[in-house]
Amino acid sequence: MPDININRKSSKEISIGNVKIGGSNPIAIQSMCNTKTEDVKATVAQILELEKAGCDIIRCAVPHMEAAKAFSEIKKGIHIPLVADIHFDYKLAIEAIKNGADKVRINPGNIGSSDKVHEVVLAAKEYGIPLRVGVNGGSLEKDLVAKYGGTTPEALVESALKEVDALEKFDFNNIVISIKSSDVLMSIKAHELIAEKTGYPLHVGITETGLVSTGSIKSAVGIGVILYEGIGDTIRVSLTGDPVHEVSAAKSILSSLGLKKGGINLVSCPTCGRTNIDLIGLAGKVQNLIDEITYNGSDIKIAVMGCVVNGPGEARDADLGIAGGKGEGLIFKKGEIIKKVPESELLPAFKEELLKLF
Repeated sequence: MPDININRKSSKEISIGNVKIGGSNPIAIQSMCNTKTEDVKATVAQILELEKAGCDIIRCAVPHMEAAKAFSEIKKGIHIPLVADIHFDYKLAIEAIKNGADKVRINPGNIGSSDKVHEVVLAAKEYGIPLRVGVNGGSLEKDLVAKYGGTTPEALVESALKEVDALEKFDFNNIVISIKSSDVLMSIKAHELIAEKTGYPLHVGITETGLVSTGSIKSAVGIGVILYEGIGDTIRVSLTGDPVHEVSAAKSILSSLGLKKGGINLVSCPTCGRTNIDLIGLAGKVQNLIDEITYNGSDIKIAVMGCVVNGPGEARDADLGIAGGKGEGLIFKKGEIIKKVPESELLPAFKEELLKLF
């Protein structure tokens, strides 16, 4: 079967700390801490957990000066770029920049006068960091809502470009654009429109998607379509829950589209009447084994199948797999059976073979 590759649209390369986005760089995965930023110990602990899960860039809320000043201590304990999320108070943006923020997310329109925006731009220039302008469908300017008769893709795009203009007027072009809505189809159309109007890198996401199960699906549909069209340079899956789930979902989206190389990919069959093993429990245990492994090498495919008759054949391209039977199971590599063991010994035997792959 021939390789099918997504042709990504060209965008300006931007450096966020030690991570580059845009250009020909891989799509970066982002998440956001739900700790109190000023609680340095808790925030660092969560970021380290997110790093292990595969997060490339992390964002923290900065609602007050204590949070902005905490950035300097947080930076000492982490290894990925740290982004400050700012609303309304331009002084918080400047303080976060001085304390080591690798990027600041702002809306120029909600931090006040042009002079205040200019102060933030001057700080960003001095420290050599980008600014991300973010537009959200839930907070669109009233004049644009009136102009377009509601929140529309066109209104979102005009709002985003207006924010970009507010920075460009000060000869600043170290910019990332975010344009989000909780409406999947609106988000897709808005990204299609803005990708034709700007060369700045785009931060892609569907906002306010809900809980992990439904939100992951909604995000996969919206972000997946946008990425398939070649649009986007960094993504965040926004979920109500542990942010580690955001990273896991983002990795799955990128892997499914062939946009993330390296790592361990688990496939498992649905249960049916032929299944004579606790396939759901077994697949969960195998996933737990995989989650414990830190691996960034070439792609590895792991299969958990419920039927010993068809399992090895259906997953013949798997690097390692299990096929369950009645009280026993098969372990196979590339469709070839290498072991037949009792069900009670299946997981330990599989783990032994899994570790041989690294």
